[in-house]
Amino acid sequence: MSKICQITGKKAMTGNNVSHSKRRTKRRFNVNLFNKKFYWVEQDTWISLTISAAGLRTINKLGLDAALKQAAQKGYLTEIKSAEF
Repeated sequence: MSKICQITGKKAMTGNNVSHSKRRTKRRFNVNLFNKKFYWVEQDTWISLTISAAGLRTINKLGLDAALKQAAQKGYLTEIKSAEF
């Protein structure tokens, strides 16, 4: 499974480790991802999402159904079919 949030679409970024002598080596800034199960009231089912902390705040703010619709429109959802919306 790729390290991409299914709600916000956030993924790892690249940057530099900078030493004291200013040498630069490549590094990755990973996203704060975790797997979480949600009860989707409109479909009367449980769904499992890989979301970031920002995605969880989005779900708390908009609600699960609105957040899933928004993510499906932007193309971030891969496992859940967009036809259900």
